[in-house]
Amino acid sequence: MNSKLAIIDYSAGNLRSVARALDFLNVPNEVTNDPEKVKKADAVIVPGVGAAGSAMSSLESEGLIEVLKEHIESDKPFLGICLGLQILFEKSEEDGADCLGIFPGKVKKFSAEGIKIPHIGWNPVDFSSASSGQVLAPKLLEGIKSGTPFYYVHSYIGQPDDESIVVASTTHGETFPSVINRGNTWGVQFHPEKSGKVGLTVLSNFAKIAALFNS
Repeated sequence: MNSKLAIIDYSAGNLRSVARALDFLNVPNEVTNDPEKVKKADAVIVPGVGAAGSAMSSLESEGLIEVLKEHIESDKPFLGICLGLQILFEKSEEDGADCLGIFPGKVKKFSAEGIKIPHIGWNPVDFSSASSGQVLAPKLLEGIKSGTPFYYVHSYIGQPDDESIVVASTTHGETFPSVINRGNTWGVQFHPEKSGKVGLTVLSNFAKIAALFNS
């Protein structure tokens, strides 16, 4: 493929919205489910609106599970969006699905009482540090202020065993990870492709991370 950024097509929704956002930013990309193309990609985005069980079944049938694991283990830039974040964990309560197992932990349904599920709408993303009193934006959120709202559509949230991978959080009845990170592997629970200008900033920052990696 001419592009160096692969958007993984695994029968989940919203793939084209991500591609259009990247096109707007003039970031070369290709939507693909071809393992050979993904292997050659310098960066990968796994977006998604759907269920964990069907998503993992689709990735397995396309021969993409090991390819994605190898991409991440080699520390090539990776961005999981919404469901793409959730499948980075070991297991999801949704469908009882076994996921990629990149990060120890599980995905659970919202359990707070009196909240609307699915969580749909705009909520602030907080990356302030209570211990230091400093507000340091993660590289993926560079140029964005802590507390900036992003757009969400989800019923499940990540529960990492290692809290150090959580670099930003959001509260909807309960506080959950909205951005996770280790090395060049990133996951966001919100939808940057639906979050207007700030969402485009996130995608642009990811493209910059990929370019730095390839330099």
